Amino acid sequence: QVQLVESGGGLVQAGESLRLSCAASGDIFNINAMGWYRQAPGSQRELVALITSGGSTNYADSVKGRFTISRDNARNLVYLQMNSLKPEDTAVYYCNAHIALVAGPSSYEYWGQGTQVTVSS
Repeated sequence: QVQLVESGGGLVQAGESLRLSCAASGDIFNINAMGWYRQAPGSQRELVALITSGGSTNYADSVKGRFTISRDNARNLVYLQMNSLKPEDTAVYYCNAHIALVAGPSSYEYWGQGTQVTVSS
């Protein structure tokens, strides 16, 4: 069974920084793309940042230049460094990963339980 567990959320003031971590565990053969999504109250879940197994990244326009996604393939970890946080970044942040359980082209999508990030003005 595969699990994604996030950590690092909390309450900060505008302009401060947070670092989110997500650890994947279980019977994993390989992890393809990993990413962070967020969902604010009354809003749909949206992509924040994505990183491929090769290290290519993609960011939402709203976080470009402020957030950095990275991963440690050897330890099945993905991080989100969030700088210059704004009140509009307040949301539950979810880790996402596409994980292969056996050799081959098939992978499955997994989600973490979410971690709350609150930015006060």
